Amino acid sequence: MTVHLKKLSVGAVSLDSLRAWQTKLVKAGHPIIHPTRNWPKRKDELLDGGSIYWIIKGQMQARQTIIDMIEVETYEGTRCGIVLDPHITPVWARRERIFQGWRYLEVADAPEDMPADAASGEALPAEMAQELRDLGLL
Repeated sequence: MTVHLKKLSVGAVSLDSLRAWQTKLVKAGHPIIHPTRNWPKRKDELLDGGSIYWIIKGQMQARQTIIDMIEVETYEGTRCGIVLDPHITPVWARRERIFQGWRYLEVADAPEDMPADAASGEALPAEMAQELRDLGLL
């Protein structure tokens, strides 16, 4: 059974800044690996189609599919490296309380992906989608 993680995107000020940072990694030939101190006990469920849901500025805004978990060496020692698909999928933004580390997110509690614009193939900007929801148009 699939489960997801939710995680604060430290350093990102917007979804675009998260994309830009990760695009630089990919262009430099590096995989996207998010190191974390603890290994998730529900690893098998995460690798069964799970994603990391990124919280930026207090709002859950996007997700990335988890591809693998590997050991990585950091200046702090050996850590769990969560290998992510480079594609970032925007989700319907919602407020989240701030916390340290990561938390499990059950499939039923995960926000839905934002629909892609049929003409451009890209999702609506999070700010625009929120305004449209506030107006009752989405």
